[in-house]
Amino acid sequence: MGWFKNFINKKEPNLIESIYGGEEEKLNPAQTIIQRMEGDTIPSRERTISYKRQYETIEIVNRGVNMIVDDVADILCTIGDKIPGVTPVVKGVRKNVVHRLLNNEPNPFQDINTFKRNLIIDFLLDGNIFIYYDGAHLYHLPSERMQIISDAKTYISHYSFNDTIKYSTDEIIHIKENSFYSIYRGIPRLKPALRAMQILVTMRNFQDEFFDNGAVPGLVVQNPNTLSEKIKERFIASWMLNYRPGAGGRRPMLLDGGSELKSISNINFKELDFQSSIKEAENTILKALGVPPVLLDGGNAATIKPNHRLYYLETVIPIVRKLNVGFSRFFGYEIWENTIDTVALQPELGQQASYFSTLVNGGIISPNEARIELGREAKEGHDDIRVPANVAGSAVNPSTGGRPGSIDNDDKE
Repeated sequence: MGWFKNFINKKEPNLIESIYGGEEEKLNPAQTIIQRMEGDTIPSRERTISYKRQYETIEIVNRGVNMIVDDVADILCTIGDKIPGVTPVVKGVRKNVVHRLLNNEPNPFQDINTFKRNLIIDFLLDGNIFIYYDGAHLYHLPSERMQIISDAKTYISHYSFNDTIKYSTDEIIHIKENSFYSIYRGIPRLKPALRAMQILVTMRNFQDEFFDNGAVPGLVVQNPNTLSEKIKERFIASWMLNYRPGAGGRRPMLLDGGSELKSISNINFKELDFQSSIKEAENTILKALGVPPVLLDGGNAATIKPNHRLYYLETVIPIVRKLNVGFSRFFGYEIWENTIDTVALQPELGQQASYFSTLVNGGIISPNEARIELGREAKEGHDDIRVPANVAGSAVNPSTGGRPGSIDNDDKE
């Protein structure tokens, strides 16, 4: 037991048998209150919000989400050694098995890219990722169907899928997005842009109605005479039959008896200035996702490169790291992102060549170390550090460097 054993309340010791060598560890005394505040069951808060429909119907949402999903799924993992002092959730999983699960074959039914894309879509639309490990393979569990069952002492009691299937804490890898509301579940990236998406949908619906009605907000036909109800109904029916802009009808009408045509609105579509409002809403959605709008606008060479790099550093890589930290804690290996083939994060070829040439020629790294950093295989005979030769002989043996000695007459002959 730790040094705090003399301060533990004898009636409520709040102790648990730890996995760390059988020693007893003190539990969080506030967990009971946290569990009461969060509730016994923590479902998805976003179940009533149709992010999926917006993802499938709004062009900018679909494009922004797909950019992040595809770019994150393309980055592979590098599996290092076991982390000293950290006990994994599951023990005894070999390093080559972890490499296969995270880089090649998560399960017999999916490739790694499809598997990761499903995970990231859940992460962006729900704010959570749930992965089931059956002891041999990894399976994606839709986050909107997953429930977290809290515990008054140990944080999480278990997980439930659709209120029917129960999973223990050593079977589930849970990765959550940032959230101030709950310590159990994250919030989706799209939630801050919900209002912008609703405004965008409303404007699009107005556009459809505007053009379906022939781009005429409303018309009033004035008649100086008092008409009977029967004549009014016949007149309206004739108008609706002949003037149907939505069906392409453009038949002129003959107004007799002193009838006059008057518009109740002088606003046209250009004056509504929808384009700038739609553009602003789209930029708001992209910023909430973490995608610089200039990447979708085209831009030029001076703006695309730095924004592309910023997008990877501030959006893609942090998501990849959240995934890798979750896997690392579960399996116990140091896991980090492999960005050697990520073009956006690589320096210009000239800068890269100058950088590694300086390190090799300066005797800091060997040629093979430079080749490995460049993603190439090592070559035999290139493992030695090169000795700088700025002054002949001085680098190998300082005592022999400097000006050559004098030559006597016999040597001249």
